[in-house]
Amino acid sequence: MSLDAITELLACPSCGESLGLSGRTLRCAGGHSFDLARQGYANLANGPEPANADTAGMLQARRRVQQAGLFAPLTEELAQLCAHDLTILDVGAGTGHHLAGCLPAEGVGLAIDISKSAARLAARVDGRIGAVVADVWQGVPVRSGVLDSVLCVFAPRNLAEFRRVLRPEGHLIVVTPEADHLLELREAFGLIGIEAGKQERLLAAASGLFSLVATRDVAYRRDCSADQVADLIAMGPNAFHGLHLDPPAMNVSFDVRVAVFSPIH
Repeated sequence: MSLDAITELLACPSCGESLGLSGRTLRCAGGHSFDLARQGYANLANGPEPANADTAGMLQARRRVQQAGLFAPLTEELAQLCAHDLTILDVGAGTGHHLAGCLPAEGVGLAIDISKSAARLAARVDGRIGAVVADVWQGVPVRSGVLDSVLCVFAPRNLAEFRRVLRPEGHLIVVTPEADHLLELREAFGLIGIEAGKQERLLAAASGLFSLVATRDVAYRRDCSADQVADLIAMGPNAFHGLHLDPPAMNVSFDVRVAVFSPIH
């Protein structure tokens, strides 16, 4: 889509002023301008794409996994939590799959990712979604207090910025992997482990900014083909480690925690 539906949510990354869309250019009152890419997304990042940004190959693997329904229970859980939200930001949105699955019919979604390859996919996944390239550690290019919810699924968490862009009655939804998530793959192929104490660190970081409202565990198993196993490995940071595997079909555990927070004002 064009960015028409979500332009009113955006803020200039240079000065914080509201952005307006004129033709294929976003402009603010301070004179800063940002051209839309031909694929329909806007690049609001203040710098080059980092070396650890998701690659096109990683995102294609992730899209195949998502289209196969391997993360459908998680998307369904997120959709229930966002059922009444009209403005949703997905941080580290990747393909935009979860965001598209969460939006109610009348809602609009903003997909933010540091990867241009991700923005290209997210800009095309659903007509209600606009995609922006941005580094959330440098700030979220969104006006203050305009969002009903922020999704953060396995993504960087700039909690102070998330609180700023949420409405007072809005909510933050953070998804983190639990110890058994993709356990069979990590054990079989020596993949990157899951750090202990993730939940404790999240709660500590949220202190003074957000109150924990609820937690929900989404745990299940799926029979995965050899190709799906390969894609599960290739879709994440293990792809940067030059693994060359020929995995078999496997029964795989999916185990994540969904934490819902409300902003403290």
